[in-house]
Amino acid sequence: MDWIYSNSDPLLQTLGGSILIFIAVIVLTRIIGLRSFAKFTAYDFAFTIAIGSIISSTLTSSTSIAHGSVAIGGLLVLTFIFSYLQRKFPWINKLISNKPLLLMKGDTILEENLKYARIDKSQLIAKLREANVLNYDQVRAVVLESTGDISVLHVSEGSSEDLNEKILEGVREKP
Repeated sequence: MDWIYSNSDPLLQTLGGSILIFIAVIVLTRIIGLRSFAKFTAYDFAFTIAIGSIISSTLTSSTSIAHGSVAIGGLLVLTFIFSYLQRKFPWINKLISNKPLLLMKGDTILEENLKYARIDKSQLIAKLREANVLNYDQVRAVVLESTGDISVLHVSEGSSEDLNEKILEGVREKP
């Protein structure tokens, strides 16, 4: 029965710690900015996962709230510094970020790009269904974003709108 509940479980400490960590994350995010939890690059995603891990270990282990808050603050400051350096030095952005990759150009599936990105055609088609694409001729472009997300740019059935090429700025057509 101890695996469900034990009298020695620090439930009130965990609840109090949750409140304090929640406040610390809000304060730090307000200071550093919302960019802290954006998912623009792989490292942004890694930082978000790391912060979640720190919160978890702070609340469920002997790590103090102050120690956990400092660790979270340190990671958030690093994301702030990296985002500043990316804007100031474009080569850093190129070094740590993947450029988006075109998976479909119009109604044509770019098989070589799918292969390079290790995406199965069935996964691409599932994304088309999620975007409510009824026919390939509705598709203007499908892009594998630098975050790993797949964007489907399409028009409603019967519409003949053209895609503004600026939307695909920075997207690689070849791997």
